[in-house]
Amino acid sequence: MTAGATPSSAPTAGLPGFAGFEAREIPTSRGAVHAVVGGSGPPLLLLHGYPESHLMWHGCAQRLAERHTVVATDLAGYGSSFRPNPTPDHAAHGKRALAQDQVEAMGELGFDRFAVAGHDRGGRVAYRMALDHPDRVERAAVLDVVPTGTVWAQADAAFARGYWHWAFLAQPAPLPERLIGGDPQAFFDLHVRAGMGLGRAPGRYPAEVMEAYRRALDDPAAVEAVCEDYRAGATIDVEHDEADREARRTIACPLLVLWAQKGALPRFYPDVLDVWRPWAPDVSGGAIDASHFLAEDEPDETATALLAFLA
Repeated sequence: MTAGATPSSAPTAGLPGFAGFEAREIPTSRGAVHAVVGGSGPPLLLLHGYPESHLMWHGCAQRLAERHTVVATDLAGYGSSFRPNPTPDHAAHGKRALAQDQVEAMGELGFDRFAVAGHDRGGRVAYRMALDHPDRVERAAVLDVVPTGTVWAQADAAFARGYWHWAFLAQPAPLPERLIGGDPQAFFDLHVRAGMGLGRAPGRYPAEVMEAYRRALDDPAAVEAVCEDYRAGATIDVEHDEADREARRTIACPLLVLWAQKGALPRFYPDVLDVWRPWAPDVSGGAIDASHFLAEDEPDETATALLAFLA
């Protein structure tokens, strides 16, 4: 698939949690970004994690839209947004490039300044956006992440066992793509689904949403984009983080950090906020009693925390 191309099967705003939202295909300099837009009030950009799409916000979107104009998008390479062509340095899938796409999309919607909240890979795009575009980002929230450079610098045996997919997906092409393609649904069940709080949060993962997540791994172009995302995370994203750390460049806006109490972060980092303090002078946050997929496990608590921060 060529750069700027969009997958043929686009999710609609009629899926659970997005009643009244309008589906949009927003032009950017690299390609069209798929979004759903709803609500009224100050603009709030929502970014998803791996291996999901904007649908991960299905449990939070309606509450957030009561006070904000919510723009929930698919990152480049994911969902129904355009698929960048891979580059040797992986910059096309780096968080700097993905953040630029989203800033351009918000500008196309008429939002020169906005708040952003991102989970997982979307959280990495969100903090990179806050660093690179301080004039555009008023407030930022990151869910269940610490800076990418920190992750790799402190990786140890516990990390290798718990977050093995970081190194696996970052392997040179086409190794992970071919292995995932051999049985994509087994990969989903034994890796992705196993990490969701399905047992403790019944009914919070609608069948239509889960099916959309599954279908993504059946698409070789989507799997390639995921792997390129992680290859960028192991290379150029670290370079960008290290350059900012050495220059002592920090996030100028207020930063909210939320993490999953039953996820991996508390095992790897005894004080998650302390990890963020060198990056964000105005940082706050705390744990939510959930799995890594906290916005789906505990949507009310997640939305409440975001609304309080954005007020």
